Amino acid sequence: MRAMRIRLVFLLAALTSTLASCSAVTRIGVHFLYRRAELPSAQVVRDVCYLDNPDCDTGKHRLDFYLPQGKHWPVLVFVHGGGWNTGDKLLRVGGADVYANIGRYFATQGIGVAVINYRLLPGTDWRGQLVDVRQAVRWVRAHAAGYGGRTDALFLMGHSAGGWLSSYVALDTTRGHETPVRGVVCVSGAGLDLTDSLTYALGESRDYYVQRFQSGPTDRDWPVEASPVLRVTSAAPPFLILYAGGEKKALQRQAQVLERALASSGMERSVVVVPGESHSRMVLTLSRPGKVSVPAILAFIRAHTPDE
Repeated sequence: MRAMRIRLVFLLAALTSTLASCSAVTRIGVHFLYRRAELPSAQVVRDVCYLDNPDCDTGKHRLDFYLPQGKHWPVLVFVHGGGWNTGDKLLRVGGADVYANIGRYFATQGIGVAVINYRLLPGTDWRGQLVDVRQAVRWVRAHAAGYGGRTDALFLMGHSAGGWLSSYVALDTTRGHETPVRGVVCVSGAGLDLTDSLTYALGESRDYYVQRFQSGPTDRDWPVEASPVLRVTSAAPPFLILYAGGEKKALQRQAQVLERALASSGMERSVVVVPGESHSRMVLTLSRPGKVSVPAILAFIRAHTPDE
């Protein structure tokens, strides 16, 4: 009986994702959700350095570009999660290349995908990570046409910390930081409003974010400075907000706060709750057409791609 309880504890631990390990997609989820999307290797451009002055020794300033057939297709920049301190575009879990599969799948649907890396904590800070994502987007905008993509149909998508990065980059209109995109797909975004007291009341750890965003004991304004939601203006692009019905209430709250901020500014937004999934397994639904994530993303991108 005791052995059975121990096995149950381990099973529950495998099924329960936490923000701190959001890039570690459970093997159980991989077994049931992962379906490999096939794309000819000739349609994948690997390890492109996206810096203006190439210095890519660490591999964190590189992207993989997944190309559809034909010409004049929209482009999606995908930003991985991992709690700001882990993750990689080539992440493999249980034999599944979860981020690469997103690139391959959407390329088969006529959407080019740049799956990017960025520097991780503590090698840089959150501001440096924003710089990296902006540089990656600028590279894609400057070079997509050379591969057949449309520079006027550029979208951002990220999961968890990647949802935070994508949202911040799209919403920050500070002079010199503007990154115009056609739309943003924020998937289970974390830390979207770091000033929201109810999020912490629902169990989110403030110390977790202090470790990631506070630069020192005198840096008391970090919750305001690091909150994408507080950058919502009437210039915000359309948002598709996805979150899992099975993830913790504090993270669901963050998605709802983003939606309310966009609504208050009169900006276009839609929310899709994916039933029966967890925070980490959400990544696997992004390349699984049988789940509600994929049809919602495809419809969003196609609706906001301008006519030629």
